[in-house]
Amino acid sequence: MIRNAALGSAATLITGALAAGLLLATPAAAAPAGQDSRLPEALGVQLAAARAAATGIEWKDCPADWGFAAPIQCGWVKVPLDYSKPFGKTIDLAVDRAVSTGTKEERQGALVYNPGGPGGSGMRFPRRITTKSPLWVNTAKAYDFVGFDPRGVGHSAPISCIDPQEFVKAPKADPVPSSEADKRAQRKLAAEYADGCKERSGEMLPHMTTPNTARDLDVIRAALGEKKLNYLGVSYGTYLGGVYATLFPTHVRRMIVDSVVNPDTDNIWYEANLGQDVAFQMRWNDWQDWVAKNDGVFHLGDTRAKVEAKWQELRAKAKANPLGGVVGPNELIGFFQGAPYYDSSWVPVAQAFSAWAAGDEKPLIEAIAPDMSDTKGNAASENSNAVYTAVECADAKWPTSWAKWDRDNTKLNEKYPFLTWSNAWMNLPCATWKSKQSNPIEVGAKRGLPPVLIVQSERDAATPYEGGVEMHRRLAGSRLITEQNAGSHGVTSLVNPCINTRVDDYLLTGKVDAKDVKCGPHATPVAPAPAAARSLEKAPASALPALEELPAVR
Repeated sequence: MIRNAALGSAATLITGALAAGLLLATPAAAAPAGQDSRLPEALGVQLAAARAAATGIEWKDCPADWGFAAPIQCGWVKVPLDYSKPFGKTIDLAVDRAVSTGTKEERQGALVYNPGGPGGSGMRFPRRITTKSPLWVNTAKAYDFVGFDPRGVGHSAPISCIDPQEFVKAPKADPVPSSEADKRAQRKLAAEYADGCKERSGEMLPHMTTPNTARDLDVIRAALGEKKLNYLGVSYGTYLGGVYATLFPTHVRRMIVDSVVNPDTDNIWYEANLGQDVAFQMRWNDWQDWVAKNDGVFHLGDTRAKVEAKWQELRAKAKANPLGGVVGPNELIGFFQGAPYYDSSWVPVAQAFSAWAAGDEKPLIEAIAPDMSDTKGNAASENSNAVYTAVECADAKWPTSWAKWDRDNTKLNEKYPFLTWSNAWMNLPCATWKSKQSNPIEVGAKRGLPPVLIVQSERDAATPYEGGVEMHRRLAGSRLITEQNAGSHGVTSLVNPCINTRVDDYLLTGKVDAKDVKCGPHATPVAPAPAAARSLEKAPASALPALEELPAVR
């Protein structure tokens, strides 16, 4: 359908002829049988990609308030809001790049990155070149590093569901309910959040799907002047990569998916979040074991049970009297879940916890309490959460029965209490979502797709190991690298030569091993000397997360 009446009938006929020609000329853009074969979207993305290829990207210095200094450059790519109406409303996607450091002969094109979320911005990715990130110096010789804000994120037609200052206000209610009244209050908040999304961003919501972001990715590829896509996706970015490989298998040149979402349609997204609850408990236990092993440093208990008892004591005291008036159980979970996510958070989280146990709650307050004066940062946090919710709610149909949510989460909480209820309330807006919910695409490609490199740790909390195995099964010719006895989320950002060399080889030569590979774990975090154990300021720099290297999380 063409909304722009100014085109006139003659232009419509010309456009139709062009569309037909594109459809015949680029059959790879059409979906394989049994997948997203709806003609309007398949044709719409071809038209948008053709326009983007003709227009290109006008690279300029980034706006000063974006925080990306030269030589990083920024630009825009125009995409349809609705691919079934390619001549209807458009939105502009923000992109940035750092050019490759090698010779003209060494250059192999652009490497596009998505850090996950959904709701994460990839715009920090080019800094891996400009900061000379050691793990990426070889790849940087061959590729421009390209980041982008997905639709709805950051500078790309950002969406919102609630006033950002209200969103970050603390303390919020303890997510673990102690009564039916607590559950009713949380249900009310979730429904109000869903209503807020509709009120503040209703026009965008039906189009905030992973397939549409995959189509955006193909338009970005065309705008970059690339015939085929080189892509690195982490966390949710792996699901985006899997959907892209399904819709555009012959448009892929190199693809790495790291810390993989299980793409089974039955897993998207309700079951995925239930699976997270189990995996987070496993990795939470791993961290507690490490803390107990280092009791001489942290003094939180020399067994997991003792560390857990200290955690429960902290939760109970913060519920009765929030730390600094703003840090209650909800805020504590938001901070402490960093440890199950990333090994780089093990030391800082344990240090703040240890300081509290010794009578100093200041490190926890400083690390967790919202900064109400940081309106820009608060808006970014609210936006990220809005996109997370919008994408997951739009991608799939969610249970609408509260009885099911209550039954499933009550049962899970008995054995896996660390994250279960917090996760449930975060996703509950999808039960009363006021916009279209789609059916997930059946991810898979057997023909036309080059080998995809899959990297997965065995004990990942956010994207359990089975996801990497399932993606491997669905992408013919792919190779799976397993990091054994490890669980940090975002494996390609860690120092592990068994993995790092294979990532380099794949991106530089396309080479994959003849069969799947099992690698040993990266180095376990090292606790600081006892004298420094209670001081965040004295934490070794290597123990603190390098933000541009970490995948985005919810």
